[in-house]
Amino acid sequence: MEQQVGVSLSGPVAPAAIQPYTDDPLSGCSEPQWLPVRSLLPADSPRESGEDLAHTRMLAGLDAELPPIIVHRTTMRVIDGMHRLGAARMRGDELIPVRFFDGTEQEAFVLAVRTNIAHGLPLSHEDRTRAAERIIGSHPNWSDRAIAAAAGLGARTIGNIRRRLQQHRDGGDNAARTGRDGRVRPLNNVEGRIRVSELIRERPDASLREIAREAGVSPSTVRDVRLRIERGENPLPAPRPRRDSEPADDRMTGPDLAVVLQGLQNDPALRFSESGRGLLRWIFSRALRADEWVDVADKVPPHCTYIIADLARTCAEEWRQLAEDLEERGAKQA
Repeated sequence: MEQQVGVSLSGPVAPAAIQPYTDDPLSGCSEPQWLPVRSLLPADSPRESGEDLAHTRMLAGLDAELPPIIVHRTTMRVIDGMHRLGAARMRGDELIPVRFFDGTEQEAFVLAVRTNIAHGLPLSHEDRTRAAERIIGSHPNWSDRAIAAAAGLGARTIGNIRRRLQQHRDGGDNAARTGRDGRVRPLNNVEGRIRVSELIRERPDASLREIAREAGVSPSTVRDVRLRIERGENPLPAPRPRRDSEPADDRMTGPDLAVVLQGLQNDPALRFSESGRGLLRWIFSRALRADEWVDVADKVPPHCTYIIADLARTCAEEWRQLAEDLEERGAKQA
């Protein structure tokens, strides 16, 4: 590859407003270019323990070209790739491939968190919790699910963190939050459903998306309200009591699963070894991407519904046991 040194360090002015959550964490990054190693500054890293020297040495020993690091153009701080930068310095490289990110420092930190939860050396739960606290402070209007997807935590966990932080602050909570789709929705879902029911009665032929857009709710909420009205039921569902045995929603949410899979695929320890490639094939053949189950569910014949439901529960249980085994091994190695 021809190496061209990027000599211009200026770029578009960072937007003043906090940008909405986007499914592609690298959408705001430039095309790769080569930059002097000495021109880069340490990261504002969400990783409390710093870099892993053994991982840096492993990367330095690889013959293959490593993926470009991500750098905040305004500050020249590394957003993602401190191990790769360390490997380049360890080898004595003068240049390193870089993708510039144009945005605020707050947005750069969110990008650092999102990219680091997808690596072979992911952030610890404590690191993700601290990162979530910081993102809540810099992006207070983001929904719990948007912050959960960015930090690699569950939406319920983010809600608990938000409430805990709110107790130490003056003033009330925001009246609305921006979801992962960039749309602003009221915190009080009751008001949204009431507004939907009013719009349905006023314009019964209006589409789901039209009403959803006007009421500030999701199309699925409009569909549920419409069905309840057709059945003569209250548009507001009765609150479901949470059982003590019901697990908290600590799963990684939505499209960030694709980011995690891409991060694993780019991990040199997996990508450049036969055993690693075999593990990637195994994971990719079994990982269920966001909303993939919807298409599958629509194709299941009625007489197979309960059989496949039991099969899904069995597979989920196997994944749960694998997760517990890996977490136990990780705790022993820590």
